[in-house]
Amino acid sequence: MTPDQYCEDKAAQSGSSFYYSFRFLKEEQRRAITALYAFCREVDDVVDECHDPNVAAAKLEWWRGEVDKLYFGTPEHPVTRALKPHVAAFDLPQAWFAEIIDGMAMDLEFARYERYADLQLYCHRVAGVVGQLSAQIFGYTDRATLKYAHELGIAFQLTNIIRDVGEDARRGRIYLPVEDLQRFNVPAADIQAYKETEAFGQMMAFQIERAEQHYRQAWELLPAADRKAQRVGLAMAAIYRATLAEIKRDGAAKVLNQRLSLTPVRKLWLAWKTWTFGYVP
Repeated sequence: MTPDQYCEDKAAQSGSSFYYSFRFLKEEQRRAITALYAFCREVDDVVDECHDPNVAAAKLEWWRGEVDKLYFGTPEHPVTRALKPHVAAFDLPQAWFAEIIDGMAMDLEFARYERYADLQLYCHRVAGVVGQLSAQIFGYTDRATLKYAHELGIAFQLTNIIRDVGEDARRGRIYLPVEDLQRFNVPAADIQAYKETEAFGQMMAFQIERAEQHYRQAWELLPAADRKAQRVGLAMAAIYRATLAEIKRDGAAKVLNQRLSLTPVRKLWLAWKTWTFGYVP
């Protein structure tokens, strides 16, 4: 199996919204973004699949070394080997890959975030930086596009947090800021017991609106000249916002006991529609 095929399989197996948007890219860009996605999946899986925090920390350190090898030109893992031809072609900064690993390491240190400002650092590392790397691959003429991509990455991560509240609680994590739980009078014990209370539903409606604000801000930051180049990110935005809309329509409190996901056909249709006709904020 080639490194590119390894990354392709990794992306396809995930069923992610990202995978359906990649289909519309030119070959070199598609290979680059698929390898980037596979890298993110690999380091994320370290934290999700290792029950021993010490083992997970050691594996993340291995990945730090592997990123060093990537930039020295001697990578060993199929993902970094797939990334190798693209780091120079798309000017992908090594520091951004290191920040992604820093974000994954936060999951080994923090199970709770006191304030939204604290959560934003996590979102910046695991998603905002990924957005910037993606924008490098898609191409841009105005550096303001990197600010758009960062904001869009934050919006994606907040959507993931909303969608995965119940799943994360089963792993012993609550990403929703403590200050928000206190504001809406939602005890952490209710989330850990998967209680779909009215207060929890109100808090989740607030979280949905916060994510929507980030989507709107991202759109406002995107220069008109780069909207065509950034269509893949906008296609992903269409899929993620449709997911948020479904959660809101279904009853936001239900995220504790079910994980809502759009069908592959609908994801592909939304990606095609956005690619062909443009993004409607």
